[in-house]
Amino acid sequence: MTGEARAFWLRAPGEGELRPVALAPPGPGEVLVRARYSGVSRGTETLVFTGRVPADQHAAMRAPFQEGDFPAPVKYGYLSVGTVEAGPAELRGRTVFCLHPHQTAYVVPADAVVVVPDRVPAARAVLAGTVETAVNALWDAAPLVGDRVTVVGGGMVGCSVAAVLARFPGVRVELVDADPARASVAAALGVDFALPADAAGDRDLVVHASATAEGLQRALELLRPDRTVLELSWYGDRPVTLALGGAFHSKRLGIRSSQVGTVSPRRADRSYADRLAVALDLLADPAFDALLTGRSRFAELPDVLDRLASGRLPALCHLITYDEE
Repeated sequence: MTGEARAFWLRAPGEGELRPVALAPPGPGEVLVRARYSGVSRGTETLVFTGRVPADQHAAMRAPFQEGDFPAPVKYGYLSVGTVEAGPAELRGRTVFCLHPHQTAYVVPADAVVVVPDRVPAARAVLAGTVETAVNALWDAAPLVGDRVTVVGGGMVGCSVAAVLARFPGVRVELVDADPARASVAAALGVDFALPADAAGDRDLVVHASATAEGLQRALELLRPDRTVLELSWYGDRPVTLALGGAFHSKRLGIRSSQVGTVSPRRADRSYADRLAVALDLLADPAFDALLTGRSRFAELPDVLDRLASGRLPALCHLITYDEE
């Protein structure tokens, strides 16, 4: 045996714990990764933590190296960065990103890890999974030079989308959120900010990521005629109610989902690895550090997720560190 690791498990909805994991030596084509950082994807992971994954989405919501089943017990997570300690020579000693749950060390196929470029700090690289979601969303949306774009919802996904959009030539981006504190994040990302009541209208594209019915309604109101809201929110088991009796039909507005797990049809020739490589390249920009809004040790993770789920710990991406494990 290679030894033991420790992993975060959801024992029951709202109750997390750390469990020992026995690690076998990596076989041919496998790597042993020692975790350095992982990121808590606040929106999705708090829905998992509170047991709010709808039954008909259990299969679709499975993470690549998940163990157990929803609602619990389940080992979940997908933003891990570590160092390869054993495996193919070209990977040994390299910093890699992997869609793995929160765990101190793990053995996975070598093709399940992506090397983090030297110019990207390891801590920032935990954002790769979320920035990859933003890349896929913008492949779906296909904004044009000079478009006026609004992102409604200043969470981890919305801010990632805004950060990528800010690098499009001629595109003016406004981030809209009900929390005035998001203004400083918007400034760090290089985009405008507005509260929902003050948001600019007549937009060419609106990306919605607030995971609220009110946010989606406001997103529709901000569109110019014959335009579409790109919906990135995942609502779990919560129903969404919209008022579509106003200008929805007369303005010929649309709502389009952007599938996180499947590559955009506009880029059918590009694989998930291609998307992730683009995301990691974008993460060379230090502006993305604004999305890392706190850090805690791995041993504190059960309490961290409880506080994130209850709202007592505000965060975009909360960083988990493993250096003291």
